[in-house]
Amino acid sequence: MTDGAEYFVIVSAQGGRAAGLARRTVTEVGPVDETLGRDLSWRPDSAIVEWEYGDLGAELVRISEQEAENLTQAFRARWRQG
Repeated sequence: MTDGAEYFVIVSAQGGRAAGLARRTVTEVGPVDETLGRDLSWRPDSAIVEWEYGDLGAELVRISEQEAENLTQAFRARWRQG
C-alpha cells in the first residue's frame, strides 16, 4: 500500500457488499484517484470524483490502510476462484 493515501471500499448498491477498492493519493500536481483491478494493480479511475458529485451507483466508505490491505487479500482469494 502507499503511505499518505486515503482508501475507500466501494459498496455495491445491490447487496451492500464490497465491490471494489479505490484510493486517492495527493501528489505535488494534485490528487490521483485509482481503483484496484482484478490483476491487483492500481489503475486511474474517476470513481471517487463521481461519488463526490453523487454520480456513482455505489457508496464509498473510507477505510484504513490496514483494512485496505485486508480487503485486497480478500479480493485476491475471491477473484482467483471466479
